Amino acid sequence: MERFEVSRLLTEYEERVDDLANALDIDALEIELKELNQQMLDPNFWNDQNNAKKVTKRIAEVENNLNTFKKLSKDLKNLNEWFEISERDTEEWEILMTELNSFTELIEDFSIQTLLSEPYDNNNCILTIQAGAGGTEAQDWAEMLERMYLRYASRMNYKTEILDHQAGDEAGIKSVTIMISGQFAYGYLKAEIGIHRLVRISPFDANKKRHTSFASVEVVPEVDDDVEIEIKEEDIKVDVYRSGGAGGQSVNTTDSAVRITHLPTKIVVTCQNERSQIQNREQAMKVLASKLLQIEIEKKEEELMKLKGEQKSIGWGSQIRSYVFHPYQMVKDLRTNEETSQIDDVMDGKLDNFINAYLKWR
Repeated sequence: MERFEVSRLLTEYEERVDDLANALDIDALEIELKELNQQMLDPNFWNDQNNAKKVTKRIAEVENNLNTFKKLSKDLKNLNEWFEISERDTEEWEILMTELNSFTELIEDFSIQTLLSEPYDNNNCILTIQAGAGGTEAQDWAEMLERMYLRYASRMNYKTEILDHQAGDEAGIKSVTIMISGQFAYGYLKAEIGIHRLVRISPFDANKKRHTSFASVEVVPEVDDDVEIEIKEEDIKVDVYRSGGAGGQSVNTTDSAVRITHLPTKIVVTCQNERSQIQNREQAMKVLASKLLQIEIEKKEEELMKLKGEQKSIGWGSQIRSYVFHPYQMVKDLRTNEETSQIDDVMDGKLDNFINAYLKWR
C-alpha cells in the first residue's frame, strides 16, 4: 500500500472514530456506568434478583463499549505515530501494515456491533428450521442448514441446546428448534429469518437431475424475566406424547414430550429435550412467549416502515437467500445482493459477510 493511501485511510478512520463517539455518546456512557456501579453498592441490591441481573448485564454492555472504544482510540494514535516513523524505517512500515490490518478488522466489527441497538438485540435467541415441501430433498436441506448454524454458533463461542428435533422420513430433519445463547445472538441471527433456497444435483436422484429445495428459518429473542408476555390458560391447548430418540438407552419411554398450541395465533411449539414433562412444558412455554414477542416486534417494525415509507419485507415467510451448488457455485442474499462463490465456507458457518450486510441494509 502506498503512503498516500495509508494517509487517506488513517484520516478516514479518525472520522469514523469521531462518528462512533457521537453515536455511542461516550460521555453519557461514562456517567451511566458510574450510576450502575453505585447501585451495586446498595446493601439490598441482590435482594431483587431480576433487577440485579438486568443491571449487571447492562454494566457488561457499557463496559464492553467503553473498553473497545478506548482501545480503538489508543490504537489509532499508535498507528499515526508509526506512520510518521515509518517514513525513515522499513521495519516500522511492516509493523504499521500488520497493525493497520488488525485495526481495520476491529473497527469494522465494532461499527457493526453499534448497529445492534434495538431492544432485544443482546438477547439469546431461539432458532427454528422447518423443511419445506419436497420430502427427503427438503429434509436433507434443513439438516444442512442446522449444521451451518451450529457451526456459526461455535465460531461465535455461543452455547447451543437442541430443544426439539423431528427426524426426516428417510434422511435429514423435518424440523429442529435450537436455543442459542451468547452476546448479541438475536441481533446477529435475526438476519437469517426467511426462506432459504437450494439448487443442486440431488444425491437422492438416480438420474442425477437438478432439484430445488426450500427450508424456512425463524429466529425469535428469548424472553427476559423483565418482559411480561401474557398467555392465558384458556388460550392454549397442551398435548403430551412419547419423545423420539436415538434408540437404545437414550430413547425416552415416557409420554414426556409436550406440544402447545396457542389458539388465537395458531402457533404450535413442541419440546422433547428434557426427560420431565414439567420441564418440557416450561421450555415450550418459553418458546411460545418468545414467538409471541416476535409478533409484537414485527408489528412495530411494520408500523415504523409505513411511517418511513419503506417497503422492506420483514416477514419470515419471504425468500431471502439462494444457495446454488449446480451448474455454478454461488450463495446470494436477495435483500442485500451480498454474494460469494465460497459455498463450502458458508455451509461451514462463515456467515459474517451476509449478516453484516443485512445489518447495514436495515
